Amino acid sequence: MASSGLTSQGHPSDLLLRDSAVLREVLEGDISRIDTVSRRSFLILLAGLPGTGKTHFARELANRVPLLILESDRLRKVLAPQPGYTPAESARLFGACHLLIEEYVAQGHRVLFDATNLTEKFRRPIYQIARRASCPLVLVRFTAPREMVRRRLAERVAGVHPEDYSDAGWQIYCRMAPHEEAVKRQHFDVDTSQETCTVLEEVVRLVRAGDGAVRAGPQ
Repeated sequence: MASSGLTSQGHPSDLLLRDSAVLREVLEGDISRIDTVSRRSFLILLAGLPGTGKTHFARELANRVPLLILESDRLRKVLAPQPGYTPAESARLFGACHLLIEEYVAQGHRVLFDATNLTEKFRRPIYQIARRASCPLVLVRFTAPREMVRRRLAERVAGVHPEDYSDAGWQIYCRMAPHEEAVKRQHFDVDTSQETCTVLEEVVRLVRAGDGAVRAGPQ
Protein backbone atom coordinates (compact mmCIF):
# COMPACT_ATOMS: atom_id res chain seq x y z
CA MET A 1 0.00 0.00 0.00
CA ALA A 2 1.31 3.42 -0.90
CA SER A 3 2.22 5.76 1.96
CA SER A 4 -0.50 8.17 0.79
CA GLY A 5 -3.14 5.57 1.64
CA LEU A 6 -4.02 5.05 -2.03
CA THR A 7 -4.06 1.76 -3.88
CA SER A 8 -1.96 1.25 -6.98
CA GLN A 9 -5.04 2.29 -9.00
CA GLY A 10 -5.18 5.63 -7.17
CA HIS A 11 -8.29 4.79 -5.11
CA PRO A 12 -8.46 5.23 -1.32
CA SER A 13 -7.37 2.08 0.48
CA ASP A 14 -9.61 0.34 2.99
CA LEU A 15 -7.40 1.62 5.83
CA LEU A 16 -7.61 5.19 4.57
CA LEU A 17 -11.38 4.98 4.33
CA ARG A 18 -11.62 3.55 7.86
CA ASP A 19 -9.30 6.19 9.28
CA SER A 20 -11.17 9.02 7.59
CA ALA A 21 -14.49 7.65 8.87
CA VAL A 22 -13.17 7.65 12.44
CA LEU A 23 -11.88 11.22 12.15
CA ARG A 24 -15.04 12.37 10.37
CA GLU A 25 -17.11 11.32 13.36
CA VAL A 26 -15.01 13.54 15.62
CA LEU A 27 -15.09 16.49 13.22
CA GLU A 28 -18.83 16.24 12.63
CA GLY A 29 -19.21 16.94 16.33
CA ASP A 30 -17.22 20.16 15.80
CA ILE A 31 -19.34 21.11 12.82
CA SER A 32 -22.54 20.64 14.81
CA ARG A 33 -21.33 23.27 17.29
CA ILE A 34 -20.18 25.89 14.79
CA ASP A 35 -21.35 27.11 11.40
CA THR A 36 -18.32 26.86 9.10
CA VAL A 37 -20.28 26.78 5.84
CA SER A 38 -20.02 30.01 3.86
CA ARG A 39 -20.89 31.30 0.44
CA ARG A 40 -17.48 30.07 -0.60
CA SER A 41 -15.11 27.53 0.88
CA PHE A 42 -11.80 28.72 2.27
CA LEU A 43 -8.59 26.92 3.19
CA ILE A 44 -5.87 27.96 5.65
CA LEU A 45 -2.62 26.02 5.97
CA LEU A 46 -0.38 26.51 8.99
CA ALA A 47 3.25 25.39 8.96
CA GLY A 48 5.98 25.42 11.58
CA LEU A 49 7.98 23.39 14.05
CA PRO A 50 6.49 22.24 17.36
CA GLY A 51 6.24 25.00 19.94
CA THR A 52 6.18 27.88 17.45
CA GLY A 53 2.58 28.85 18.27
CA LYS A 54 0.48 27.41 15.45
CA THR A 55 -2.32 26.01 17.60
CA HIS A 56 -2.64 29.15 19.73
CA PHE A 57 -2.93 31.21 16.54
CA ALA A 58 -5.52 28.80 15.13
CA ARG A 59 -7.68 29.08 18.24
CA GLU A 60 -7.42 32.87 18.28
CA LEU A 61 -8.43 32.94 14.63
CA ALA A 62 -11.40 30.64 15.29
CA ASN A 63 -12.56 33.02 18.02
CA ARG A 64 -12.92 35.70 15.34
CA VAL A 65 -14.35 33.75 12.42
CA PRO A 66 -15.99 30.28 12.32
CA LEU A 67 -13.54 27.64 11.10
CA LEU A 68 -13.38 23.88 11.01
CA ILE A 69 -9.94 23.13 12.48
CA LEU A 70 -8.18 19.89 11.67
CA GLU A 71 -5.53 19.84 14.41
CA SER A 72 -3.10 17.06 13.61
CA ASP A 73 -2.01 16.49 17.23
CA ARG A 74 -5.60 15.99 18.34
CA LEU A 75 -6.55 13.77 15.40
CA ARG A 76 -3.38 11.70 15.66
CA LYS A 77 -4.45 10.60 19.13
CA VAL A 78 -7.83 9.54 17.76
CA LEU A 79 -6.09 7.13 15.39
CA ALA A 80 -3.22 6.26 17.75
CA PRO A 81 -4.03 6.90 21.44
CA GLN A 82 -0.36 6.31 22.29
CA PRO A 83 1.31 7.87 19.26
CA GLY A 84 4.80 6.91 18.18
CA TYR A 85 5.22 9.76 15.66
CA THR A 86 6.61 7.29 13.14
CA PRO A 87 6.60 8.00 9.40
CA ALA A 88 3.98 5.28 8.84
CA GLU A 89 1.72 6.71 11.54
CA SER A 90 2.10 10.22 10.09
CA ALA A 91 1.33 8.93 6.59
CA ARG A 92 -1.93 7.42 7.87
CA LEU A 93 -2.88 10.61 9.66
CA PHE A 94 -2.07 12.99 6.84
CA GLY A 95 -3.71 10.78 4.24
CA ALA A 96 -6.98 10.81 6.18
CA CYS A 97 -6.72 14.54 6.87
CA HIS A 98 -6.15 15.36 3.22
CA LEU A 99 -9.12 13.23 2.17
CA LEU A 100 -11.37 14.97 4.69
CA ILE A 101 -10.10 18.46 3.87
CA GLU A 102 -11.02 17.93 0.23
CA GLU A 103 -14.43 16.64 1.28
CA TYR A 104 -15.14 19.57 3.59
CA VAL A 105 -13.91 22.18 1.12
CA ALA A 106 -16.21 20.69 -1.52
CA GLN A 107 -19.09 21.15 0.92
CA GLY A 108 -18.31 24.85 1.29
CA HIS A 109 -16.62 24.81 4.70
CA ARG A 110 -13.94 27.16 5.92
CA VAL A 111 -11.14 24.78 6.87
CA LEU A 112 -7.87 25.30 8.76
CA PHE A 113 -5.20 22.60 8.78
CA ASP A 114 -2.96 22.88 11.85
CA ALA A 115 0.09 20.64 11.39
CA THR A 116 3.85 21.03 11.09
CA ASN A 117 3.72 20.82 7.26
CA LEU A 118 7.47 21.39 7.25
CA THR A 119 8.25 20.42 3.65
CA GLU A 120 6.80 21.08 0.23
CA LYS A 121 6.07 17.34 0.00
CA PHE A 122 3.63 17.68 2.91
CA ARG A 123 2.23 21.03 1.74
CA ARG A 124 1.72 20.02 -1.89
CA PRO A 125 -1.48 17.98 -1.33
CA ILE A 126 -3.11 21.08 0.17
CA TYR A 127 -2.02 23.18 -2.79
CA GLN A 128 -3.57 20.60 -5.09
CA ILE A 129 -6.82 20.45 -3.11
CA ALA A 130 -7.16 24.24 -3.30
CA ARG A 131 -6.44 24.22 -7.02
CA ARG A 132 -8.95 21.47 -7.78
CA ALA A 133 -11.63 23.19 -5.72
CA SER A 134 -10.77 26.70 -7.00
CA CYS A 135 -10.64 27.55 -3.32
CA PRO A 136 -8.80 30.54 -1.82
CA LEU A 137 -5.76 29.39 0.12
CA VAL A 138 -3.81 31.25 2.81
CA LEU A 139 -0.48 29.94 4.10
CA VAL A 140 0.99 31.03 7.43
CA ARG A 141 4.47 29.95 8.51
CA PHE A 142 5.44 30.15 12.19
CA THR A 143 8.80 30.64 13.85
CA ALA A 144 10.03 31.49 17.34
CA PRO A 145 13.46 31.78 19.00
CA ARG A 146 14.85 28.40 20.08
CA GLU A 147 14.99 29.26 23.77
CA MET A 148 11.35 30.38 23.73
CA VAL A 149 10.39 27.13 22.01
CA ARG A 150 12.40 25.13 24.55
CA ARG A 151 10.53 26.84 27.38
CA ARG A 152 7.14 26.28 25.76
CA LEU A 153 7.86 22.62 25.14
CA ALA A 154 9.04 22.13 28.71
CA GLU A 155 5.71 23.59 29.89
CA ARG A 156 3.92 21.22 27.54
CA VAL A 157 5.71 18.19 28.94
CA ALA A 158 4.93 19.42 32.47
CA GLY A 159 1.23 19.61 31.61
CA VAL A 160 0.94 23.36 32.19
CA HIS A 161 -1.54 23.63 29.33
CA PRO A 162 -4.04 20.75 29.70
CA GLU A 163 -5.84 21.72 26.48
CA ASP A 164 -2.66 20.97 24.50
CA TYR A 165 -2.93 17.67 22.61
CA SER A 166 0.68 17.53 21.48
CA ASP A 167 3.32 15.34 23.12
CA ALA A 168 6.14 16.85 21.07
CA GLY A 169 9.03 17.87 23.28
CA TRP A 170 12.46 19.35 22.72
CA GLN A 171 13.92 16.13 21.30
CA ILE A 172 11.22 15.95 18.64
CA TYR A 173 11.77 19.63 17.81
CA CYS A 174 15.50 19.02 17.38
CA ARG A 175 14.83 15.93 15.26
CA MET A 176 12.46 17.79 12.96
CA ALA A 177 14.24 21.16 12.69
CA PRO A 178 16.88 20.12 10.10
CA HIS A 179 14.14 19.00 7.70
CA GLU A 180 12.19 22.26 7.61
CA GLU A 181 11.96 23.77 4.13
CA ALA A 182 11.15 27.32 3.11
CA VAL A 183 7.60 27.94 1.88
CA LYS A 184 7.98 28.63 -1.84
CA ARG A 185 4.58 30.24 -2.29
CA GLN A 186 3.29 33.59 -1.15
CA HIS A 187 2.62 33.35 2.57
CA PHE A 188 2.59 35.16 5.90
CA ASP A 189 5.58 34.79 8.22
CA VAL A 190 4.76 34.96 11.94
CA ASP A 191 7.43 35.15 14.65
CA THR A 192 5.40 34.44 17.78
CA SER A 193 7.95 36.15 20.01
CA GLN A 194 6.56 39.34 18.44
CA GLU A 195 2.98 40.60 18.15
CA THR A 196 0.76 38.43 15.96
CA CYS A 197 -2.35 40.61 15.80
CA THR A 198 -1.48 42.18 12.44
CA VAL A 199 -1.36 38.85 10.59
CA LEU A 200 -4.28 37.49 12.59
CA GLU A 201 -6.53 40.36 11.59
CA GLU A 202 -5.35 40.23 7.98
CA VAL A 203 -6.26 36.53 7.74
CA VAL A 204 -9.66 37.30 9.31
CA ARG A 205 -10.16 39.99 6.66
CA LEU A 206 -9.27 37.59 3.86
CA VAL A 207 -11.61 34.90 5.16
CA ARG A 208 -14.47 37.38 5.42
CA ALA A 209 -13.75 38.83 2.01
CA GLY A 210 -13.81 35.33 0.61
CA ASP A 211 -11.97 36.04 -2.61
CA GLY A 212 -9.03 38.27 -1.78
CA ALA A 213 -6.74 35.51 -0.58
CA VAL A 214 -3.55 34.00 -1.86
CA ARG A 215 -4.48 31.32 -4.36
CA ALA A 216 -2.82 28.04 -5.11
CA GLY A 217 -0.96 28.36 -8.37
CA PRO A 218 -0.05 25.77 -11.00
CA GLN A 219 1.86 22.70 -9.86
